[in-house]
Amino acid sequence: MTKRILLGVSLLLTLAGCESAYYGAMEKVGFHKRDILVDRIEEVREAQVDAKEQFSSALERFTHELNFDGGELEKTYNLINDEYEDSLSRAEALSARIDGVENVAEALFDEWSDELEQYSNKSLRRQSESKLRDTRRRYQTMLTAMRAAEKKMAPVLDTLRDQTLYLKHNLNARAIASLKGEFSNLKREVAVLIKDMETSIAAADQFMAALRQES
Repeated sequence: MTKRILLGVSLLLTLAGCESAYYGAMEKVGFHKRDILVDRIEEVREAQVDAKEQFSSALERFTHELNFDGGELEKTYNLINDEYEDSLSRAEALSARIDGVENVAEALFDEWSDELEQYSNKSLRRQSESKLRDTRRRYQTMLTAMRAAEKKMAPVLDTLRDQTLYLKHNLNARAIASLKGEFSNLKREVAVLIKDMETSIAAADQFMAALRQES
């Protein structure tokens, strides 16, 4: 069974709310929680890159449209609204993927902790317990960075939504002038978001590299 097919099975079972059944089924074909965790972190990383690019695109679109005097206002609204809708979609996808990472990580750590009781060799148990603590610590650092970047999306989306709604109901030159006055806030929020996204991406890369070294 290919990795792509396995991930397809993952999606179907996850949507059905059968995470535990899914983990069991995947282990039977040699795909363990650690493997699933790495895959899901990679998916979050990809979603963060997509979101970062989308929010940058939205900022560029707003910059262009609000400074272009010769365009049709209806067209301007449609272009800006498209950017908002795309940004919202990317943000929702990213949040869902971070939730998926959290689900499998907790399942992995619970299993690892339970299995410590099965050791008869105390030295090996201590080593495994130490490794579990270290992995949890590095994971928490990564998750904190992911959630911090996720939270920074909310104010950007709020600003995009507000400006889109305002333009929708005020399709005139005065509305464009009013939005220009608010633009500095959007620019600042996007800059903070992109910085946090890059920090989160770096944290994900570090955690995955450490997991692969341990495999």
